[in-house]
Amino acid sequence: MRLTERPAWRALAALAAQPLPHLRELVHEPGRGDYARLSAAGIELDFTRQRINRAVHDALLALAQDAGIEAQRDAMLAGEPVNATEGRAVLHVALRGGADAHPPWGSQLAAEIDAELARTCDFADAVREGRVRGFGGAPIRHVVSLGIGGSDLGPRMACEALAAHASDAVQLHFVSNPDPAQLYAVLCQADPATTLFLVSSKTFTTHDTLINAASARQWLLDHGCPAQQVPAQFAAITANAARAVAEGYLPQQVFRFWDWVGGRYSLWSAIGLPVMIAAGPHQFRALLDGAHAMDTHFRNAPLAQNLPVAMALCGIWNRNFLGAPTQLVAPYAAPLAKLPAYLQQQDMESCGKRVDASGRVVDHATGAIVWGGLGLDGQHAYFQLLHQGTHLVPADLIGTRRCEVPLPQARTHHQLVLANLLAQASALSCGRTQDETLIALSASGLPPHEAARLAPHRTFPGNVPVSLLWLDTLDAASLGALIALYEHKVFVQAAIWGIHAYDQWGVELGKTIASDIQACLARREVPKEMDPVAAATLASLVG
Repeated sequence: MRLTERPAWRALAALAAQPLPHLRELVHEPGRGDYARLSAAGIELDFTRQRINRAVHDALLALAQDAGIEAQRDAMLAGEPVNATEGRAVLHVALRGGADAHPPWGSQLAAEIDAELARTCDFADAVREGRVRGFGGAPIRHVVSLGIGGSDLGPRMACEALAAHASDAVQLHFVSNPDPAQLYAVLCQADPATTLFLVSSKTFTTHDTLINAASARQWLLDHGCPAQQVPAQFAAITANAARAVAEGYLPQQVFRFWDWVGGRYSLWSAIGLPVMIAAGPHQFRALLDGAHAMDTHFRNAPLAQNLPVAMALCGIWNRNFLGAPTQLVAPYAAPLAKLPAYLQQQDMESCGKRVDASGRVVDHATGAIVWGGLGLDGQHAYFQLLHQGTHLVPADLIGTRRCEVPLPQARTHHQLVLANLLAQASALSCGRTQDETLIALSASGLPPHEAARLAPHRTFPGNVPVSLLWLDTLDAASLGALIALYEHKVFVQAAIWGIHAYDQWGVELGKTIASDIQACLARREVPKEMDPVAAATLASLVG
């Protein structure tokens, strides 16, 4: 039976066909906070401003039960090959499960994970303490992370989020793009004699990353590094350790993870080495602990009290029954500036699927377009469209209850940020009617005819679904819990939609075509079989 034919789905469709009261009325629903505010692992989810009532909430829970969310979750945690198109387990949760005495993935795998984590942390300590040296004998002072996609977005985001803990001894740089301008800009800031390169690639065949590594190697040679000492200034992070060693990387500087770790879920593995170097192994382990706390909650909490389930069900309602094609993520904490880009990959690679697990084209919407940026910056840019545009854009607003920045007036700064977060939540959800606008304009001293003329332009429809996510404070543990919350939200949505969340075949075709075109550019020729539009463009480049 197709998802849209199931009784639980049809019940939701019937509820969606009956217009709900406006959010300015829904927020007064008796007992709303009892089911629409949940807390776990240091995070509070407040979805009282979502366009649901208790009847919709109960129907969404029935859909989750009908989809067998708990059984699918348990299958993933037990190491079953839930990534069916690649025949792999999906066990990124095991990377942060060291506190479990009897993990569902087994004690042997847990021991392997702990051993590799210890190796990676030891190397990070050695870099931070100046025990890893460049070819001139001086301690490493610059670390350049070369990776793309999940090998870049996660570590880059976490390093920025935890910048308050950054080492003064080592400066981190990130290069993801093979455009030479990006690598060149970083190398201009570095000293060849004190620079270490981290090459992160799951397969160790990612051309975008390997071409940057080759240029970095040549840069070292061109600046006096003896050829035999070049490998000492590289470390590899990969699931294909044998290939890295075969290409000349020192075995003791090859850090591995497993093929059951998806790239967009690899931050918790040795891919997190930049975070360990920047913020320290202690902070990285706190990141793992925070994620583990959310994992434990997801595994044990009933569906009605489960934060990832609640977020996923709000997403299902907004996407499939309210017709919202996008999802905004707007942090009101500046260190989380790169979180939306990280979540964009996590969600859109996972849920951007058009066929279900059986290979049938779905007859319902799947993943939303996830986007965003810092909330206060967005207020001075795209929030105009949210308030008065023609698109429905649900929003996650993320804030911290406490700010621990050692600035003299930090408390006043933080109060301003909080005021804006709460104001936007209210304005987006409740809006302001034309009558209320007329009263406000008249009270400002405008004559009646001018107030009437301006009122339509200064009225806010509201009724935008908003969730508030509160962290007590932004630290490694709360960051880990927040990331894991979104990971499990994605899992639940995909499980309900009946799609595979852990493959990403959509990225492959472009890679294959790019490889063919690159060969044509190198040979300066245009294949006869190429379509005429592409051929004309290629000819203009090779001519």
